[in-house]
Amino acid sequence: MTTLKDSPVGQTVKVKRLKCEGALKRRLMDMGFTAGCDVFVRKVAPLGDPVEVTIRGYELSVRKQDAEYIEVE
Repeated sequence: MTTLKDSPVGQTVKVKRLKCEGALKRRLMDMGFTAGCDVFVRKVAPLGDPVEVTIRGYELSVRKQDAEYIEVE
């Protein structure tokens, strides 16, 4: 099982599922993270928090804690 947090920089991954419930799942879905969509990992901060991604043409920053809930293939 690979999560978005563990995905290598410069790779495009496909969202498999969201492993969370409630408000967090709703927030991630509002950001565009749904099953089957492609996510390009642009940058991961080495010491700081965000994982910067491009999804559906938008550039977003996702907290590493939240990225653990996004299962990818």
